[in-house]
Amino acid sequence: MDAKARNCLLQHREALEKDIKTTYIMDYMISDGFLTISEEEKVKNEPTQQQRAAMLIKMILKKDNDSYISFYNALLHEGYKDLAALLHDGIPVVSSSSGKDSVSGITSYVRTVLCEGGVPQRPVVFVTRKKLVNAIQQKLSKLKGEPGWVTIHGMAGCGKSVLAAEAVRDHSLLEDCFPGGVHWVSVGKQDKSGLLMKLQNLCTRLDQDESFSQRLPLNIEEAKDRLRILMLRKHPRSLLILDDVWDSWVLKAFDNQCQILLTTRDKSVTDSVMGPKYVVPVESSLGKEKGLEILSLFVNMKKADLPEQAHSIIKECKGSPLVVSLIGALLRDFPNRWEYYLKQLQNKQFKRIRKSSSYDYEALDEAMSISVEMLKEDIKYYYTDLSILQKDVKVPTKVLCILWDMETEEVEDILQEFVNKSLLFCDRNGKSFRYYLHDLQVDFLTEKNCSQLQDLHKKIITQFQRYHQPHTLSPDQEDCMYWYNFLAYHMASAKMHKELCALMFSLDWIKAKTELVGPAHLIHEFVEYRHILDEKDCAVSENFQEFLSLNGHLLERQPFPNIVQLGLCEPETSEVYQQAKLQAKQEVDNGMLYLEWINKKNITNLSRLVVRPHTDAVYHACFSEDGQRIASCGADKTLQVFKAETGEKLLEIKAHEDEVLCCAFSTDDRFIATCSVDKKVKIWNSVTGELVHTYDEHSEQVNCCHFTNSSHHLLLATASSDCFLKLWDLNQKECRNTMFGHTNSVNHCRFSPDDKLLASCSADGTLKLWDVTSANERKSFNVKQFFLNSEDPQEDMEVIVKCCSWFADGARIMVAAKNKIFLWNIDSCSKVADCRGHLSWVHGVKFSPDGSSFLTSSDDQTIRLWETKKVCKNSAIMLKQEVDVVFQENEVMVLAVDHIRRLQLINGKTGQIDYLTEAQVSCCCLSPHLQYIAFGDENGTIEILELVNNRIFQSRIRHKKAVWHIQFTADEKTLISSSDDSAIQVWNWQLEEYVFLQAHQETVKDFRLLKNSRLLSWSFDGTVKVWNIITGKIEKDFVCHQGTVLSCDISHDATKFSSTSADKTAKIWSFDLLLPLHELRGHNGCVRCSAFSVDSTLLATGDDNGEIRIWNVSNGELLHLCAPLSEEGAATHGGWVTDLCFSPDGKMLISAGGYIKWWNVVTGESSQTFYTNGTNLKKIHVSPDFKTYVTVDNLGILYILQTLE
Repeated sequence: MDAKARNCLLQHREALEKDIKTTYIMDYMISDGFLTISEEEKVKNEPTQQQRAAMLIKMILKKDNDSYISFYNALLHEGYKDLAALLHDGIPVVSSSSGKDSVSGITSYVRTVLCEGGVPQRPVVFVTRKKLVNAIQQKLSKLKGEPGWVTIHGMAGCGKSVLAAEAVRDHSLLEDCFPGGVHWVSVGKQDKSGLLMKLQNLCTRLDQDESFSQRLPLNIEEAKDRLRILMLRKHPRSLLILDDVWDSWVLKAFDNQCQILLTTRDKSVTDSVMGPKYVVPVESSLGKEKGLEILSLFVNMKKADLPEQAHSIIKECKGSPLVVSLIGALLRDFPNRWEYYLKQLQNKQFKRIRKSSSYDYEALDEAMSISVEMLKEDIKYYYTDLSILQKDVKVPTKVLCILWDMETEEVEDILQEFVNKSLLFCDRNGKSFRYYLHDLQVDFLTEKNCSQLQDLHKKIITQFQRYHQPHTLSPDQEDCMYWYNFLAYHMASAKMHKELCALMFSLDWIKAKTELVGPAHLIHEFVEYRHILDEKDCAVSENFQEFLSLNGHLLERQPFPNIVQLGLCEPETSEVYQQAKLQAKQEVDNGMLYLEWINKKNITNLSRLVVRPHTDAVYHACFSEDGQRIASCGADKTLQVFKAETGEKLLEIKAHEDEVLCCAFSTDDRFIATCSVDKKVKIWNSVTGELVHTYDEHSEQVNCCHFTNSSHHLLLATASSDCFLKLWDLNQKECRNTMFGHTNSVNHCRFSPDDKLLASCSADGTLKLWDVTSANERKSFNVKQFFLNSEDPQEDMEVIVKCCSWFADGARIMVAAKNKIFLWNIDSCSKVADCRGHLSWVHGVKFSPDGSSFLTSSDDQTIRLWETKKVCKNSAIMLKQEVDVVFQENEVMVLAVDHIRRLQLINGKTGQIDYLTEAQVSCCCLSPHLQYIAFGDENGTIEILELVNNRIFQSRIRHKKAVWHIQFTADEKTLISSSDDSAIQVWNWQLEEYVFLQAHQETVKDFRLLKNSRLLSWSFDGTVKVWNIITGKIEKDFVCHQGTVLSCDISHDATKFSSTSADKTAKIWSFDLLLPLHELRGHNGCVRCSAFSVDSTLLATGDDNGEIRIWNVSNGELLHLCAPLSEEGAATHGGWVTDLCFSPDGKMLISAGGYIKWWNVVTGESSQTFYTNGTNLKKIHVSPDFKTYVTVDNLGILYILQTLE
């Protein structure tokens, strides 16, 4: 060892001896080949941890430079970064000719890349399989930086995972082919929720600095898109390793232009994905020589010196690496028992355990049983406790500390015994140790201890309850994530139904879990344990599930929203609302602010029938032509037919070898077509279920099938991931036409009612119309614009239109995207209605033959039948955002214009609506005493309606352009209006006298009445003017800004006013001076609004970046900066800040923007947030007592909010 390295080690020897745990350091160095088993035993014989550390360092000091580097890397790998930093300066320079550090070998660069990517270490006992490793590396090299798939396939326990890890343990391969790194994902047997958790964890790992997003993706499609962006932008030319893939559908989530290495038992899993594919088969047996090599390493003997029983043991182990390792671990502890263990294997002394998995190794159970039997009596029953662990789940030490009521060191000692005997595996990437079982070992334990499983699950719940309250788990606790993910699973498995219901029906648990992992996993649990939860209370279960689903977009926000406030927006009959109300009342007593949405209606259930015929996601459902039957298909590979009226099942057919993606009745109802991931299209007799035809011409999965509407010449259209559509004549055996033009997977197709056109929806974001006769493309529409929020970065958003359905007249089409359904007018491309109710992604929509109802099918395992009129009526009335509000004692009166320009007077407390006129209203206002209303239209006309007798007064002189602002004077005798024509009209409507205020060069933005017949106006021309409304003369003319003056506010003492502008500044003015008192700089966007406090000492300003600033009026000093940019770079106010208002005592500030926020003026911190259904609020109307608030969102929904007391 170099003198520099030696001196560095000696210098820091004391610190190292004091802190390190030698067990895991030695494991790392043994796998590197720089420490022997005998040296490890020598260290272990030392009595204390510090003495063991001293012995290890003494050994390293006698070794070479490579040993120093191995020790340094072991410290890094095990989480001792501070100690490794002490040794960094002493790292010796190792020549490239050194075996362990050669360019093609395991360099420090390789170790770092693999450690960061979560690639497993070499097993303690490791044998090389160079031929297979070279074959994998050659296939990986063939990818040449382009997307593609390399598959390692073979039987369970044949060492696929070890080979995958070994293949990337190569410097030149990583440097040349995968400079972006390697990322390992243990997949295993998954359902959709489990896969989402894997994807969430991967996205978190790839975006550790949260530079792309602070929140977790909420569904698989969003996770796929996030992964695509991260791999493309943050980790280009990196390799994704998917270990132990069971199902082809799992790979679709990773099919996004990545380079992927995967291990699987089934080499056909990649049939469902696109791109170059290479396969490396692994023989199920190691072979005699390799098996002997493993044994020799375990018992620390030369292969030639092994006893003759070794050959027979290898034969009995069938060459399985896992089984050989189990026996080898036993022999290491009992080196004289060769004959004994051989006889146990040969005689099958231990009872054969029935296997529940597809793994098929006769020797496994015997080897497992022997290994368990040979455990010390005092720890044997601890291994039985591991029967409750799930496959592919790594369990933190702390969980087992709670289970066994022991200190960490005691638990680690027991677990290390299991690890030493190959009965358990340990993941040590960092300071926290996580333990897991091989799938085979989980099967063994669950089968062997099946009669005890319920009690074992009950034990872990009982122990958990001793240590924790569910909702008080802290994210910084090592075991926190385990309990959030698996507490409900353990309760259900323990049949602790009362405890499970109490947990799942707790708003505290919902808050704690969603804050950490989002709502997706909770929704899955409500579906998974529905049979238990429904026993307790079906309605409550639905309440919570719907709450999670419909607020999912909010429950992933950072900072996390106040879940009690969200709960207060639920229907009053909901259990969620009742728990939220109870908590809110308690917190209000402690000074917390909560809002009641007093005009909300009970959420009406628009769906008429909900059935659950499938055991997994439903991908499609359709009516028979007579409307009497419904056919459905899904992920459970079946076709189901049931009665439309009652849901009674008529047929159940095991239709395909893989997921069935679509089904369709023929026009005469004789046939049902199905298509599948297995690339086949099948035709069935709809009454008997008999198979009539099978078509097999698509090269990828077939996503959709649809018959023509006329039975005169029956055609079937199919759409596939191969980017093609095909037309089939049922009288022919082969395809009639192939249509090409889409650049990505074609998801859906539908014939127009007259069968002349075929519409197709694709993942390329387009809707195409094809001529059925010629098979030529007629039109192509880019529908992406209809589904993008203006705030979303368009280049990052992959918009997939799932499906469509024509209305009977061919003029309207229904489209599904995410969990919403939209009804569109084809000619105008305008949205007619939308509805929601599904708890997950909608896969299919279909009108009934008469258009009176429609079907939707979803990932939430439900099919919903909706009434078209009810849905359209429900979403028909939308208010425009320009409303006027008068607060009178306990009344709130709202004057509003709806989307068809009707004028409505709404009593905010009772909900009563009076429709006043159907004129084309552009703006409106109420008189202060509610005797009159005034409204202007787009033609410049102004009218006044007397509410008592409905008399109408019309202005004789109209504006030249649309009227946008209108206001009564306090005595209700005069009406003031402004228009696009840059003039302000003062109309004394009782005397029919007119005064025109004309001096602005551009459109008047708005105006405010002052005392003594004065008026303040501001304009796009950058000026603010003070007028005498009796004489029509300008009294003051302020040239305020170079850009548009966007808003003004007047101080309550009437001595000052503020102006804000598109030039990113705000100014404070005195009415007595033509120069500003203060120019307020610092905003980085247009300053859109401002407001003085009641005592005129403070001014708040808000800008287009969602930022609010509070200023001292007397000196222009900035006091507080509210709502700065989030770490994601998005405005925390959800967009522009459009309105502001101080409370009478000046201690609170309310702001409107993407949603409504209340701020503590003293601290500048947010006190509460109310999330509206829509966004882009324009104004917030506030009652004088600051307890009632009125606004309208961009969806036209009215909110009358009242503080909870």
